Amino acid sequence: MRLNPARRPLLPRLLLGLLALFVLIQLVPYGRAHSNPPVQATPTWDSPQTEALFTRACADCHSHATAWPWYSNVAPVSWMVQRHVDEGRSRFNVNVPGFGEDARRAGHEVEDGSMPEPTYPPLHPDARLTDTERQQLVSGLNATFGTATRR
Repeated sequence: MRLNPARRPLLPRLLLGLLALFVLIQLVPYGRAHSNPPVQATPTWDSPQTEALFTRACADCHSHATAWPWYSNVAPVSWMVQRHVDEGRSRFNVNVPGFGEDARRAGHEVEDGSMPEPTYPPLHPDARLTDTERQQLVSGLNATFGTATRR
């Protein structure tokens, strides 16, 4: 005796629907345009240590040297990663002339904890900075790019 389709258990149908949705969202083109445009400029870093700390903790979103991890190809995570890189590059990018509108605020953003984005360190353990490294990065960013005038 066959069960009426409406009487089939809900959980298997729900799981199948979620799987189908997951497969379908992979077709959305946003989030997989993983380009690293040509470098147009590079800062004169105040020290090699600042450059190394920046590369380790900031360069994925604020340069043209983004390392695209495997999960940056899987929606919906790819959408978040692409948005973070697009936004980061548009506001502060060490590889474009002038470095972006937030170059002078970079040290302050790190110091007040608004950078990096909260989702970044858990996915990038190497980017986690100690308090000492964080302060060294803040000082180095301020020395390299200056500081924003307070309003």
